[in-house]
Amino acid sequence: MVAVYVIAAVALVVVLFLFSAIKVAREYERGVIFRLGRLLPNPKGPGLFILIPVIDRMVKVDLRTITLNVPPQEVITKDNVPVRVNAVAYFRIIEPKAAIVQIENFMVATSQISQTTLRSVLGQHVLDELLSERDKINAILQQIIDEATAPWGIKVSIVEVKDVEIPAGMQRAMARQAEAERERRAKVINAEGEYQAAERLKDAALVMTEQPMALQLRYLQTLLEIGSTNATTIVFPAPIDLLKPFLDRGDKS
Repeated sequence: MVAVYVIAAVALVVVLFLFSAIKVAREYERGVIFRLGRLLPNPKGPGLFILIPVIDRMVKVDLRTITLNVPPQEVITKDNVPVRVNAVAYFRIIEPKAAIVQIENFMVATSQISQTTLRSVLGQHVLDELLSERDKINAILQQIIDEATAPWGIKVSIVEVKDVEIPAGMQRAMARQAEAERERRAKVINAEGEYQAAERLKDAALVMTEQPMALQLRYLQTLLEIGSTNATTIVFPAPIDLLKPFLDRGDKS
């Protein structure tokens, strides 16, 4: 009877040993192992591996890309405009050992460095650059955050500024500026049209100077156009040469 109890106890110990010793890591997981407090050189996984109970301690690390929402930040741009900006960062762990050993909490650390970098970088740009050169600013943010988190075994792949909230007064000022810009463009286009029309009239005058009959033909075409509208008044253009004798006689008298 005692032997049965001994065998049962041994079997229970073996089951508990196997339960605590056998570990499984998924394809996207790695196990960072500490043996008596010392870091083992190679992380375990993916798949099945065995730990020494009591002696080994494992910390699982997820290697998938993590989406980090950067909380809205109050930023003063280079041209002294207060804006509220939020962003999103995508990163993943490429060195599991560094992510566990070099930093206490890589998620909090990455979030904090993203917030401070967002404020400092956007403070070096004017509002127009923040609105029109979004890709350039995103690239600067990604580079700075990636360099800061590299010692922690983290690779930042993308940083995107999602939304820029502008004060209502500034929005009205920008609307007035856009309206004035459109009016300026309209005036420039109108002036350009007048200039081109004047150029064409000058060319037409040169042609009529070289060919006097062209002026007479133009008179006739004008009469035809006036008559086609069924107007009650017909204006007949007369050459100045016909009126010159009468004008001279008036001057003599």
